[in-house]
Amino acid sequence: MYEILPCYGEEDGVYTARTHEVIIEEQYTVWVNGRKILNAMTSPTRLEEFVIGYLVTEGIISQWREIDSLQIEGNQIRVLTIHRAHIRSGTKTVLSGCGGDSSYLDPARLPDITSDFQISGERIHETIKGILDSDLHRLTGGIHVVGLAGIEGVHTVAEDIGRHNALDRVIGYALQHDIDLSHCYAVISGRISSEMARKCLVANIPLIVSRGATTTLAIHLAQGKGLCIIGFVRGRKMNIYTHPERVAGIEIGQ
Repeated sequence: MYEILPCYGEEDGVYTARTHEVIIEEQYTVWVNGRKILNAMTSPTRLEEFVIGYLVTEGIISQWREIDSLQIEGNQIRVLTIHRAHIRSGTKTVLSGCGGDSSYLDPARLPDITSDFQISGERIHETIKGILDSDLHRLTGGIHVVGLAGIEGVHTVAEDIGRHNALDRVIGYALQHDIDLSHCYAVISGRISSEMARKCLVANIPLIVSRGATTTLAIHLAQGKGLCIIGFVRGRKMNIYTHPERVAGIEIGQ
């Protein structure tokens, strides 16, 4: 979603009044069982999927069916769970630029990937090109794109000003539609950070792919956990940083 707002544009030293499409950013507060757990700056779309994905990847619930009710009233999102939810103290703030609070990263407490998923490099190239071809990004230049795909094709694509929020959305979609995340891979437009790797580990997504870079901490988290990280997927090239056995056709050690 976007608004058309006025601005001054410059071209060859000449300034003229014009308008431009600007992506919408809003703040939402999430309450679980009457307790405020999250202030999120995010795009105002697919909010139910975002909340479900967030609650699962934060370990507050283990599956979306633990939610008894989820109500969105203006900028307040209220969730009631069937069982007592595991909520850490304090309220987390997630900024749209992915620069807010991060979950505490203790590798020993993160789960291993349980999956025999494997896919070809050719399919990765085809999928990333299709998923990241975003009309909204071309129009506004202000969003990240995250897709979830499997052997059979693309399941869903989400767009958001923050890549973490977009990943939560596709995870939430998969959980609601009983899609087996252990046989999926995430495709993202931005950097693969440690937080993106952590969310994949918790959700049991065995592979994450980006046309951009990754970080050392993301790689270190993934190495011992079965998560394959692939970056710089551009043209006919890619860098496979961890668990190359998930890419069909690679001869390990070559």
